[in-house]
Amino acid sequence: MSVDPQQFLRELFATAIDAAHPQQVLEAHLPTDRSGRVIVIGAGKAAAAMAQVVERCWQGEVSGLVVTRYGHGAPCEKIEVVEAAHPVPDAAGLAVAKRVLELVSNLSEDDRVIFLLSGGGSALLALPAQGITLADKQSINKALLKSGATIGEMNCVRKHLSAIKGGRLGKACWPATVYTYAISDVPGDLATVIASGPTVADPSTSAEALAILKRYDIEVPASVRNWLQSPESETVKPGDPSLARSHFQLIARPQQSLEAAAVKARQAGFSPLILGDLEGESREVAKVHAGIARQVVLHGQPLAAPCVILSGGETTVTVRGNGRGGRNAEFLLSLTDSLKGLPGVYALAGDTDGIDGSEDNAGAIMTPDSYARAAALGLSASDELDNNNGYGYFAALDALIVTEPTRTNVNDFRAILILESTKNDA
Repeated sequence: MSVDPQQFLRELFATAIDAAHPQQVLEAHLPTDRSGRVIVIGAGKAAAAMAQVVERCWQGEVSGLVVTRYGHGAPCEKIEVVEAAHPVPDAAGLAVAKRVLELVSNLSEDDRVIFLLSGGGSALLALPAQGITLADKQSINKALLKSGATIGEMNCVRKHLSAIKGGRLGKACWPATVYTYAISDVPGDLATVIASGPTVADPSTSAEALAILKRYDIEVPASVRNWLQSPESETVKPGDPSLARSHFQLIARPQQSLEAAAVKARQAGFSPLILGDLEGESREVAKVHAGIARQVVLHGQPLAAPCVILSGGETTVTVRGNGRGGRNAEFLLSLTDSLKGLPGVYALAGDTDGIDGSEDNAGAIMTPDSYARAAALGLSASDELDNNNGYGYFAALDALIVTEPTRTNVNDFRAILILESTKNDA
């Protein structure tokens, strides 16, 4: 089998991204009746690209406002696109959140609202609850990002500190009809977790949010603690009549992207194994992947080479050092340290939004000689892992993947390509 392993891994990544792009997935889900006036709002890394699709397809009057991450905008003629900070919210996100809320207030039963939602919406649509400052939310957000908390845990806290998330935006739209179209970036594709569920009912509680902050030993101001202990901090609960006309539709999810990559792998002659949406510490998830790869190479189990192991989801990084790198660089660094140059094994890990954490790369590529090449440069994989320096490690190897913003987001994509080799080679 003749294949350029690195190029093929890049093609798998591109296939996964394309399978979740708004230009491919949104139009078929829009209402059949596209006449009349519609107000479009949105938040997330795919919001601008999604707004472009609505503008192209809607036959009636279109107006609205969406917010996306800096650099993720796209030209729209009728829908205003504003850029703000992610993953830590800023004043621009606060200002646009206020405007979005004002835009959908005082609507009637005859009004229709389309809400375009994708990953990143939690930070981008930042409107703190009463008595909580933007600085409070910023400090708590930073602490959560470093703590190793899962995305579900982070969004539970975010919802209860917000004046717009946890169903509150949907409630503000009442009695208008709301159509939410969402691209999932979370394991399990839960509507309540995707961008903290601004238009859907939320069963989580303020007590749970307090418990999460305690679990990760995150200090909060007295104003935040007092708010979370108040009944007013509760989100909109299931059965609330104000959400009776709010409809939620998932239009893209990580599984679709994994399946698209599996099809491409199979067409190229590689047996695919999809492990699914995964959570956990990036370095620990990598060790499990390394164990599977080693079993394939040494024993042909659970499938024989040539093959591709695929997984997605959102891992976490508990920051211990001072290095650079997001979840995917951390995963690959741990994988490199675990495999130590196992012959025939190549890997790619990247974020489908084009940004690994807060860096300028989407991810990186590991090859069988990465470990030795880095060692020759004086870089120890284990030492760099201790310093959370996956970015620096793979930058030194010229192995970073830079895609620029993709304007979609179904979270992380990982592919381990295993070529045929003999046990003696391993």
